[in-house]
Amino acid sequence: MIAILGGLAAATSWAIATLCSSRSSRMIGPASVLSWVMIIGFLVSIPPSALAIPGSTPLSLPQMAGLVVNGFSYTAGLLLVYRALTIGRVSIVTPIAATEGALAAIGSVLLGEPLGLPMAIVLAAIVTGIILSAIDRRAEDDTRHEDPAVTRRSIILAVAGAGAFSIGLITSARLGTDVPISWIILVSRAVGVLVIALPLALRGDLRLSRRALPLVVVSGILEAVGNAFYVFGAQSSPATAAILSSQFAAIAAVSAFIFFHERLQRIQVVGVSVIALGVTALAIVRS
Repeated sequence: MIAILGGLAAATSWAIATLCSSRSSRMIGPASVLSWVMIIGFLVSIPPSALAIPGSTPLSLPQMAGLVVNGFSYTAGLLLVYRALTIGRVSIVTPIAATEGALAAIGSVLLGEPLGLPMAIVLAAIVTGIILSAIDRRAEDDTRHEDPAVTRRSIILAVAGAGAFSIGLITSARLGTDVPISWIILVSRAVGVLVIALPLALRGDLRLSRRALPLVVVSGILEAVGNAFYVFGAQSSPATAAILSSQFAAIAAVSAFIFFHERLQRIQVVGVSVIALGVTALAIVRS
């Protein structure tokens, strides 16, 4: 029950954060949205991180390096996904971003983990889903009149974002249980503040509007809260928490259809569905 509650809470948190970011990115730009998400996430991560300070065992050099790498990968992943959401549709971008687990699995294979036939089939299905979701042949009566090249660019950005996130997944796994999760969250946000928010503020390019303010606040809080819920659930059953938390993409896609009236072609619906099923199957295969 703990894993189910944690996974569902993480998926819901990340879905709401993604929906808010998709709107705010079009208002003030992805770099400014990322900056405020990092600043807010950093602030809300300070109290639990202070409570998790270890006694006399300092962090080792590999652990510190892992935290920094994790921070850069998380920052790059969010920036790429936010850029994708600026030009693309939530219903396509989020399922592709959710393939971070699949890309992490490929990375693990490259690092020496054996690749079984079931995992190979699942990974091939996910790749097929990405290809299908990229097909965009719109009818003339589509009022959006989107350029297929723009759709393909958003998909490329989403795939790159998932790749960056996958590096963070591999790094976090290698950090093990010796580093408190609150520290991982805090350091990842601190890296974003230092490399994105601070330079943007010094150049005078850090933007924020009245309409975007509540959206970035919600995104910043829920991105951090979602991570905490996932870890809470994973302590009971990592596989169950992973399966349920990965469904943030499905929740976001359905919500975008309801609230933003996003439209997909049938072939794209098939592709997105294949991705969602593939991500779920991957979590089961790796459990």
